[in-house]
Amino acid sequence: MTKKHQITNEFLVLCPDQTATPVAVSPSLYQDLDSRFNQFKQHSLVAMYTFESDWTSWEIHPKGDEMVMLIEGEITLVLDTAAGEQSQHLSDAGDYIVIPKNTWHTARTSTSAKVLFITPGEATQHKPE
Repeated sequence: MTKKHQITNEFLVLCPDQTATPVAVSPSLYQDLDSRFNQFKQHSLVAMYTFESDWTSWEIHPKGDEMVMLIEGEITLVLDTAAGEQSQHLSDAGDYIVIPKNTWHTARTSTSAKVLFITPGEATQHKPE
C-alpha cells in the first residue's frame, strides 16, 4: 500500500531506474545519500528548505540542471554566468527557475522563503560567498 510522506521530514531520491526512495532528513543526510546511493551517481534529490537569510555559500551541480521552485515567501537566485552575475527574483508561489548544470549559484532573501529543489546531487561543490 502507498504511504503518505511529509517533505519536511523525508526528502525523496529519484534513482536512475526511475524509482523513488524516501529518505529521512537528518544531520548526516548528505553523507548517508552518498553511501546508500553510490556517491549519488545519476540520482536526483527532491528537497524543501526554508531560508530566513541569504545563503552563506555558492554551489554548483556539474552533472545536471537543478530546478528551484518557490513555495512561499520571496527569494532571489543569483547565477554566476559567462555574462556576469544574473539574478532571478521568485515572488509568487509556483515560480521556478532551472539552473543550468555547471553554473555557480547562491540565494538572497530578506524574508522567510520556502523553496523546493530537484537537484542532481552527484559531485556537487560549494565555495564561500
